This record gives sequence, structure tokens and C-alpha cells, in this order.
Amino acid sequence: MLLQESGEMYLETIYILSQKNPNVRAVEVAAHMGYSKPSVSRAMGLLKEAGYLTVADSGALCLTESGKAIASKIYERHTVLTAFLHSLGVDEETAALDACKIEHVISDDSMAAIKAFLRK
Repeated sequence: MLLQESGEMYLETIYILSQKNPNVRAVEVAAHMGYSKPSVSRAMGLLKEAGYLTVADSGALCLTESGKAIASKIYERHTVLTAFLHSLGVDEETAALDACKIEHVISDDSMAAIKAFLRK
């Protein structure tokens, strides 16, 4: 299933939140993203149906292997692109905001080239 940008953002948010607390709940995702609880619940249902996450009886959200792979890829893109833009002189806040937009559309080839450039 091809994920839309919003699905990638939800997965990335769950991934980020789970780095601090393995028991991430939909209410925490809603608070972090600034979305309503019903919107997040609907998205979680779609991501669960697509096989990207599971929901424990306790309500904790858990990324599946495929969900974790997508989330970690998007998060890596975000951090690399933020660092790249910042190294070009873009202020940290703008670099992070722009990286958030670019991370969803940049090709794997362009991303690899940026990573190679930063390693030099």
C-alpha cells in the first residue's frame, strides 16, 4: 500500500514518541501533532488495517516491522535534511520545517547523494 504524506507523518510521530516511551497512545499522538483525537483514531484504524501498526489491549500503539521501516526511513530523512539545510546556513527552525516537507517527496537517489555529500 502506498502511504500518503499524512500516514508517513503518523508513523514517524509514533516512532519518535516510542523512543521516549514504548507505550504510545493515540492521545499522545494527537497532542504531539495538534490533531483531534477522532482524526488520530481514524488514522490509526487505517494504519492498523494496512498492517503498519497494532494496538494492544491497553491501547498502546506498536509499529509492525513494515511500519517501523517506513517510520525510521522518514525520520532519518528528516534529520539528514535538517542537518543539510542547516549546514547551508538555513536557521534551525526553518531547516526543520522545510525538511518535514521535503522528506516525503525526495527520491532515494537524491537522498543517497545528500548523505554521501554530508559524509565528505
